[in-house]
Amino acid sequence: MLVNLVEILKLAEEKKCAVGAFNTPNLECVNAVLAAAEKLNVPVIISHAELHEEVSPLAKIGPVMVQAAKNATVPVCVHLDHCETLSYMQQALDIGFTGVMYDGSTLPYEENLENTKKAVAMAKAYNCGVEAELGALASREGGAANASGPVYTDPDEAVEFCRETGIDALAPSFGTAHGIYKSKPVLDLDRVKVISEKTGLPLVMHGGSGVSPEDYRTGIKNGLRKINYYSYMSKAGTQAVKELLAKEDVTFFHDLALAAEKAMSADAEKAMRVFAGL
Repeated sequence: MLVNLVEILKLAEEKKCAVGAFNTPNLECVNAVLAAAEKLNVPVIISHAELHEEVSPLAKIGPVMVQAAKNATVPVCVHLDHCETLSYMQQALDIGFTGVMYDGSTLPYEENLENTKKAVAMAKAYNCGVEAELGALASREGGAANASGPVYTDPDEAVEFCRETGIDALAPSFGTAHGIYKSKPVLDLDRVKVISEKTGLPLVMHGGSGVSPEDYRTGIKNGLRKINYYSYMSKAGTQAVKELLAKEDVTFFHDLALAAEKAMSADAEKAMRVFAGL
C-alpha cells in the first residue's frame, strides 16, 4: 500500500525502529526490495536518486515504482533521493511520489534554507513528506569524494534549520559516507542523539550500506528512523551474476537478472531485519 514519508516514519517511531530506504533504479531492484519487505511484513521505502537519471529516467521508472507500491501488501513510501533541482522534484511529485529529499547540503547555509522552504511548500501541496540534509558526508551520492571533506552537523544549527523550513525528517552528517567503505566508519552516534533530542524530528542515516549491526542498533536507539541502503545490495547482485557466469554458460540475460534480483533481495532482507529489530 502506498503511504507518505510522514506516515511511514510514524510507524518507525511507534516501534522505535528504522525503516530501510533502498534505491531502486530498475525493476529487479524494485522486485528485490518489495519481496524482502513482504516476506518480513515490514514497511519500506523505495527510492530514486536524481543521480540515477541516466541509468533509469524518472519518467520511466517512477510510475513503475508507484504502481508497485500500490500493489504491495506492506506500507511503501516512494521517495525521491538527493534531489538538487526543484524542477526535478516537481516531476516526481506529478508522478505520485510520496516522499522527497531536497539536498542543498553543498550550498551556503542560507541558500540551502531558502531552497528547502520552497521544497516543503511544493511537497505539502501533494501531501508529500520532505527530508533535507544539513552538513556534508565524506563522499557524495555515488561515492565520489566530497571536495570539502566531511562537515558534521551542528546540533544548534539543526534546530534552527528544522524550525525555519518545516521539514519532516533531517539527514545529519555524523561520519557515514556514500558508496563502499574502504575501512570501518567511525560514527559520532552521540551527535545523533543530541540532534534527535533537540529537533524532535526523525533522523536519517545516509551512506547506510556497510555500517555494522551494532552501530545500526545504537543509531536507531539514538533517533535514526530511516536508513538509506543501496551500495552493498547492488554489489550482492553483481557478485551473484559473476558467480553464475563462472559456473555456467548463460545464454539468456533474464537468467542473470533473476540471479541478481534474488541476491539483492537476500541482502536487503538482512538489512531490514536489523533495522526492524527482528
